[in-house]
Amino acid sequence: MNKVRVLVADDHEGILTRVRKVLDREFDIVGVVNNGRDALAEMRRLDPEVLVIDISMPILDGLRAVSLLGDNRRAKVVFLTLYNDRAFVAAAFSAGASAYVLKSDLAADLAPAIRAALQGHRYVSRSIASMNSSEAP
Repeated sequence: MNKVRVLVADDHEGILTRVRKVLDREFDIVGVVNNGRDALAEMRRLDPEVLVIDISMPILDGLRAVSLLGDNRRAKVVFLTLYNDRAFVAAAFSAGASAYVLKSDLAADLAPAIRAALQGHRYVSRSIASMNSSEAP
């Protein structure tokens, strides 16, 4: 059985190490880049099923990079970020995300988020979902 091919874009080596550790058994990490411009190039070259991308990166941020990918991509997009603000969540889904995972929830939420995205579902880190539901009137 072939593993799902994942491209990871993040500019922090510590996060990349954690992502590899969390995903390595179940997924095939086919590439790692540290900015949005390189993510675009590697998406075209590698054609992964999933792009895990940070919002805040040098050269080209993740939101802009995903927007530039357009709708003619088969890859599911999972944002992995520090931003727990609802405006960023909305911007990520508007850009074409299937999932939004906080870096603080990486170990618990990244693999389930990828699985959900591959099944055509949206996923938001549990801590954001619980925060938003507790703030609801």
